[in-house]
Amino acid sequence: MTGPREMFEARDGEQELDTDPALMPADGGIVFIGRITSPWTTRETCPKNMRAARETGQPAVLTIDAPYRSGLQGLERASHIIILSWLQHAPRTLIVQKPRHAAEAKGVFSLRSPARPNPVGLHVARLVGLDIGTGRLDLDAIDVLDGTPVIDIKPYFASTDAFAEATIEGRDEPNRIQR
Repeated sequence: MTGPREMFEARDGEQELDTDPALMPADGGIVFIGRITSPWTTRETCPKNMRAARETGQPAVLTIDAPYRSGLQGLERASHIIILSWLQHAPRTLIVQKPRHAAEAKGVFSLRSPARPNPVGLHVARLVGLDIGTGRLDLDAIDVLDGTPVIDIKPYFASTDAFAEATIEGRDEPNRIQR
């Protein structure tokens, strides 16, 4: 694979940080607890979001490393899970980015792009199967490259994690749930 910045072409209006956050002293103590096995091996073939990933019909597997497997106890009750991943191929120096679909550049905190100071991915997947002994979680789909590290898993609670009234001004949300 190429380096993070080489995978993302530069676009007009983009702005980079003076210092790469990856080179700064660590203060969070983040550890990887497992890895994702997905069918996606290039940025070009990887779906851009979970909706697109589900439309491909391609399942994925998340494997939790042995020391963390006991943390899976009780997760079998969940139909869906939140996965926090570390998008290691994304550039960390972009602070203003121009998306392909946008007329103007925007700050990375207003975008869902993987390019950001801390490239944490957020995914909600349906838990299809769970084997605590092997640390294997079968997922309906995923929108990350094969081998992507996982930093956390949480059960998804529709009652507290979904907000039907959430909007982004100027964005059409045709599949929005009405309550």
